[in-house]
Amino acid sequence: MKVEAWVFGILTLFVLIVTPIYWFMSEDPTGTTALVMTFFLSLLVAFYLSVTGRRMDARPEDRKEAEIVEGAGELGFFPPYSWWPLWCALTLSVVVLGLVFGWWLFIIGTGIGIVTLSGWVFEYYRGDHAH
Repeated sequence: MKVEAWVFGILTLFVLIVTPIYWFMSEDPTGTTALVMTFFLSLLVAFYLSVTGRRMDARPEDRKEAEIVEGAGELGFFPPYSWWPLWCALTLSVVVLGLVFGWWLFIIGTGIGIVTLSGWVFEYYRGDHAH
């Protein structure tokens, strides 16, 4: 986590330097406020990562003498292909068009949306990819 903390620390320093320059050159309160909030958010993330990095054991990425093989292992779960996101997106477009053209289309889209969202949520409980 030390590398990540350094990255966000450098980002915090960069935003700290850029914010007053932006204010003096543009006198834009909205952009300056956004940059100030960006500064505090990156400071928060950098602080969290540095504190967490000190508490946990060093990962292979954090040690200079580590070997590549130490970082091997399962990286996570990557789901196979799925058609459900496509159907959910099409259903959402029907729901939004229902807001434009009439409540009857909105109600139909909501009914179809319940089916497609349920299919997407429960796709690993039935079919080819059931666990």
